[in-house]
Amino acid sequence: MRYVISCFIIIFCTAYIQAQPTQKPPLHGKHWMAITGKPLAATAGAAIFQRGGNAVDAACAMLAATCTMWDVLSWGGETQALIYNPKTGKVIGINALGVAPTGATPAFFKSKGMDFPPEYGPLAAVTPGTPGGLCTMLAEYGTMSLKEVLGPAMEMAAGYAMEAQTANSIERNKERIKQWPYSKKVFLPHAGEKREAPEAGEVFVQKDLLQTLQKLVEAEQQALKKKRSRKEAIYAAYDRFYKGDIGAEFARGCREQGGLITTEDLAKWTVKTEEPLVVNYKGIEVYKLPQWTQGPVMLQALNILENFDLKSMGYNSANYIHTITQAMQLSFADRDFYYGDPYFPPEEPMKGLLSKDYAKERAQLIHPGYNNANAGPGNPYVYEKRSNPYLNIMNKRGFITDTTKSRNSDEFMPAHDATTSVQSFSSPEETAVYKDRLWRGTTSIEAADAEGWVVSVTPSGGWIPACIAGNTGMGMSQRMQSFICDSTLNPFNLVAPGKRPRVTLTPTLALMDGKPYLSFAVQGGDTQDQNLLQFFLNIVEFGMTVQEATEAANVNTNQLWLSLGGTSNADRKPRSGSLLLNSNTPSWIRKELTQKGYRLSFDDRTSGPINAIYFDWKHKTLWGGSSNHGEDYGIGW
Repeated sequence: MRYVISCFIIIFCTAYIQAQPTQKPPLHGKHWMAITGKPLAATAGAAIFQRGGNAVDAACAMLAATCTMWDVLSWGGETQALIYNPKTGKVIGINALGVAPTGATPAFFKSKGMDFPPEYGPLAAVTPGTPGGLCTMLAEYGTMSLKEVLGPAMEMAAGYAMEAQTANSIERNKERIKQWPYSKKVFLPHAGEKREAPEAGEVFVQKDLLQTLQKLVEAEQQALKKKRSRKEAIYAAYDRFYKGDIGAEFARGCREQGGLITTEDLAKWTVKTEEPLVVNYKGIEVYKLPQWTQGPVMLQALNILENFDLKSMGYNSANYIHTITQAMQLSFADRDFYYGDPYFPPEEPMKGLLSKDYAKERAQLIHPGYNNANAGPGNPYVYEKRSNPYLNIMNKRGFITDTTKSRNSDEFMPAHDATTSVQSFSSPEETAVYKDRLWRGTTSIEAADAEGWVVSVTPSGGWIPACIAGNTGMGMSQRMQSFICDSTLNPFNLVAPGKRPRVTLTPTLALMDGKPYLSFAVQGGDTQDQNLLQFFLNIVEFGMTVQEATEAANVNTNQLWLSLGGTSNADRKPRSGSLLLNSNTPSWIRKELTQKGYRLSFDDRTSGPINAIYFDWKHKTLWGGSSNHGEDYGIGW
């Protein structure tokens, strides 16, 4: 009888979900789609499309606009992108992540009493990547000039009506902003008054940023007058930033305030064009950027989950939640130990980590009855026919490397009972601080056109409270904090000059039958690939539309090392068994999960602000989705 009732509940819940009207209407377009974190920035993308630009042009315009609007990022941050080129049928990766500057070493940060680099201020800054990333994407794959693409952002820098979300964020963070003279000048136009930040609807002017953008356009236009090609002219602007007067002022302003970035650091840095990593999930090719991002976490989890009949479990049933949570935790354990900059030794074992056989081995670790509170990294080197040089570190940290036990075997019970190892927060204040670090945002950009170009971007860095670099008007990245200073935590992500930190930023593209199927991304720190995994499964396994899938309730595990926030191990350590659920989760599912050893918390929005495009090849149209979680939205035509 209980089985019959469970089946009825699963069928009813699935049908109920699919029958519900969404809180935001889906977007439809025949010619193009532009979606991002701010409606004004989506309008900038739409304007570029209407002027004849392609999806890359529009994505670059949206990137420039979101940076100018401080949509949890700034111009001094970093840009990560996947681009589908319809002329070649290939997916291209853009690595425009900055690097650690001269002097950034474990010894330097440890001398300041830090286990990790700081989360704010000039010492949190890697070199800026977004200006170079935008120029590279536009030069190589766009059709328009830098002047055209930066037009909307320049108009906004001259003055735009600020929305409440950013205005209130500035006011909340004003005490920290006051530490940095260039930030204070830009962000607090009403210094000394009760409210020092702009008000919602107030015209916000950024003279320094406007001048910087004008310098980039001047460099391009001067090159065009000299009969340089469109591409060469855009790269002239690139060089003015990294090797000219803009970079000199950026480095000066950084070092004046105690940072480490030098003009040599800027001149040496380059954008990397890469081949993405890919796995096939039930006939769908899912693409992610390499292991300098956390993107392969989703690929690993998909490989593991391919060994289970998820559809029969039912959307967000206790068994489904438990299974996907265990897969995510195993994948994040590998991320936390093995991911890092592939351009620095040692070489990450990515072939093994993405092996289907390795995934089968990891799937055997999922016990149906309880949460494995001690899930650790596996040994992917076996699947590369290499010996693992870090087994001694893994053994010292207590990770179990013998994975021959069946997932149904009581012999594989963790060293201590999972129900007694669940870690909780000591106070509501600690909970709020932890969740801010876990969910710390960025923005996402999705664009597609009728010609077939598709772009998925997750830019970030330089969010409020940002330390602005001199008179550039550009906030510096805070991405240095994603490095570690102790090689026993991760031998691959140890901070070093010229090295890229392993970041949470993770755009996604999926192809079916060699054609674009989905383009999607989300903000939210360590939760990004958790939410993107479930969004993808919502469509593929449960038949949701793209808008339904963006709004559907997700779960987030806290059993992972935080990538952002705090400077001590205690700030970042995993919260074993801590699981976030949607507030509407039924009582019987809560009970089953508690019995499996989870400690539950709840929120009314758990999808994260997912932005996505679905390619409807039957009708030759585009579907856009943007979750009911913030200001993200788009425009289609």
